[in-house]
Amino acid sequence: MDSNDFGLTEFFSEKTQKKLRFVLLGLIPAYIFYLLYLIVPIPLSFYYSLFSWSGIKDLVFVGLENWQLVLQDKIFWKALSNNFLLVILSLLIQIPIGLLLGIFISRKIKGYKIFRVIFFLPYIMSAVAVGILFSYIYDPNFGLLNNLLQMIGLESLQAAWLGNRDLAIYSVIGAISWRFTPFYMILFSAALVSIPQSIYEAARIDGAKGWQQFFSITLPMIKPTIVNACILSLTGSLKAFGLAFTMTGGGPNHASELLATYMYKTAFTDMEMGYGSTIGIYLFLIAFSISMTVLFLTKRKK
Repeated sequence: MDSNDFGLTEFFSEKTQKKLRFVLLGLIPAYIFYLLYLIVPIPLSFYYSLFSWSGIKDLVFVGLENWQLVLQDKIFWKALSNNFLLVILSLLIQIPIGLLLGIFISRKIKGYKIFRVIFFLPYIMSAVAVGILFSYIYDPNFGLLNNLLQMIGLESLQAAWLGNRDLAIYSVIGAISWRFTPFYMILFSAALVSIPQSIYEAARIDGAKGWQQFFSITLPMIKPTIVNACILSLTGSLKAFGLAFTMTGGGPNHASELLATYMYKTAFTDMEMGYGSTIGIYLFLIAFSISMTVLFLTKRKK
């Protein structure tokens, strides 16, 4: 492949061109993977949403009928409300706790490296492993949570955490928060370390106390990171799947249903590929619209 194909000749030396060609060629498999599994499915799902299709038989064109049926689907609205609840609680739980843990491990106290590894462990565990772990923790008969409540004399608070319609979604959100909070801890820790210490020293000389430094220096300096973390939490909560599916499968009676779990069951359990694709497109449009709105508002404030 000629370097002119990449337009490198007039800007880089021959040696640099060879290195860049090697890098660009190495990225081709990643781009192919990205296109096939992340970009192509979007228009393909929209195409399938216009058909009634079981995945095996011939496609039957139904136009926008699936789109209309989704808007009349009570389970869809229940799943959407659960997703928004997950978004709100994720922002209120994961971001603040992640920030506090980030501050803790960025202070480089004795043993901070060990704490960093321990705190980060939940994030590197697979969703299935965490789901099974919390299923045992929430077990109404032998689970750690109910046994702990019994040990401290709070038997009245014991419950079937995953079997109760009112508690199932909150139990799932607790597991999701436990798994993803360490990611924000590392994100905030990196942002905090990048703040010049000379700013804090100047503030201390001026008599600024710890909480004044936090609100006047730390928060403003890491505001871009906080915004990015909120967007990541928002989009991640909207497309959450693994933990909810492993722990409850969307039950009991769709009480913990999320859009991703409902889409999966509709498409691959009920074999309604067209309807499942429509739910997937709605999920994409909702996540994309909210993300773009947040980005627009934050940029406008800047």
